[in-house]
Amino acid sequence: MRFENNKSGNGGVLTLNNEVKEIGRLTYTIFPEENKLIISFVLVHPEFEGRGMGKYLVEEAIKFARENNWKVYPHCSYARSVMTRMSDVDDILLKN
Repeated sequence: MRFENNKSGNGGVLTLNNEVKEIGRLTYTIFPEENKLIISFVLVHPEFEGRGMGKYLVEEAIKFARENNWKVYPHCSYARSVMTRMSDVDDILLKN
């Protein structure tokens, strides 16, 4: 599995791929003046659901945010659910 980060302007798409096809994607928007990354949407294609692939995408977005010293606001309900259960994101999780 490999991640690709296709950033364009103040937004982008993180994709998770296997050797053959896309497993899922996460869309985000960056507000550099606020040091904030907003996770807009997480999608895992049906044939890969139930294997934690969505969580991998959220973790990759968190890694990307940490590398840039941004806080993360999970607008997507799935991403919010994942992040609120993680114990190591209190330093970057924005709750509103």
